[in-house]
Amino acid sequence: MTAVPAAGPARFLHGLNPLAKLLTPLPAMLLLIFVRDLATPLAFLVLAYALLLAGARITARTLVMLLVVVPALVAIMTVGFALWTDPAGIAHDVVVLRIGDWTLYGAAVLIGLATGLRLASIVALALIAGLTTTGQDLARSLVQQLRVPYRVGYTAIAAFRFVPRFRRELEVIRQAHRVRGQARGPLAALGRGFGYTVPLLAGAIRHAERVALAMDARAFGAYPDRTERHEVPFRTRDTVFIVLLLAASAALFAVFWPWGL
Repeated sequence: MTAVPAAGPARFLHGLNPLAKLLTPLPAMLLLIFVRDLATPLAFLVLAYALLLAGARITARTLVMLLVVVPALVAIMTVGFALWTDPAGIAHDVVVLRIGDWTLYGAAVLIGLATGLRLASIVALALIAGLTTTGQDLARSLVQQLRVPYRVGYTAIAAFRFVPRFRRELEVIRQAHRVRGQARGPLAALGRGFGYTVPLLAGAIRHAERVALAMDARAFGAYPDRTERHEVPFRTRDTVFIVLLLAASAALFAVFWPWGL
């Protein structure tokens, strides 16, 4: 059996078991739904960003998403939820903006900011596993650690492998269309989109047939267990990560949650 290569200490998240990264943030993510203050989601957002920047392989595109797109979305949600907040149920002591008979109060802005930070912190915690785990490794860990039936796990692995294959086939189809010549304009782009559908669907059917024949040739489903070619072990480092992240989450809630509620 081939073991998963260990990641370097500077990118430790990639060397952890997928279940450790997926399940450990879940309690904090569920509890963050019920908080209403600013400090608690902001603290978890900082914690998630620290883990991602220190332990994940961050590309330039991902860095832009974390440092630019997420704050921009928080700002948009702040404004949106502030506008939707019922002014009858909030304090009116601070006025941010007044247009005619309509008034935007500071309490509404704080509610919008708290909601935006709460959603951003939940997404950031989910990215700990999302940016450092492949679908194949997650399916293998479900089979090896949680004893999910391998019929389910390896079917999921086959489905995950469809995606990059479809991407390559779509690029080949686009190149073939360019060679034949393409019309320009929005209607032509819509027509090209429909033109991609039939060959892509035909390729998907052919690939599905080949996968089915390959699985039948290997007696897939004939026995209750199968030998693992790729092992996704659960190591001591995974236990340490779980304990430390749960302890940090509990400490943050102990400090901020009583004041948030």
